[in-house]
Amino acid sequence: AARVVDSDSDSAQPTWHSHGAADEMAAASVQFKITLASDPSLPFRIVKVPEEAPFVAVLKFAAEEFRVPSATSAIITESGVGITPTQTAGSVFAKHGSDLRLIPRDRVGGARA
Repeated sequence: AARVVDSDSDSAQPTWHSHGAADEMAAASVQFKITLASDPSLPFRIVKVPEEAPFVAVLKFAAEEFRVPSATSAIITESGVGITPTQTAGSVFAKHGSDLRLIPRDRVGGARA
């Protein structure tokens, strides 16, 4: 099992922890700064994960950290482009960079009737 450690924890750098010989050989990692876009104070978390990590895991972790439901949240770029979470973290980093925003989907779009 793998998990991501919060940037506010006692560790200097949050990391993705996993076990196994193949994991020890995979040293390439990427780091994201994820900001909660719906909060006026713009809190953020720094998350460092292996390039091969599924980006959906980054989305789930960030949503849990900000106490918003991951199933109804999305990650967008600073310019507002939505990111498909079915990519690897390395692919997202290469395409969009490290500064991302988490937005609860109930905050997207117009008012509901």
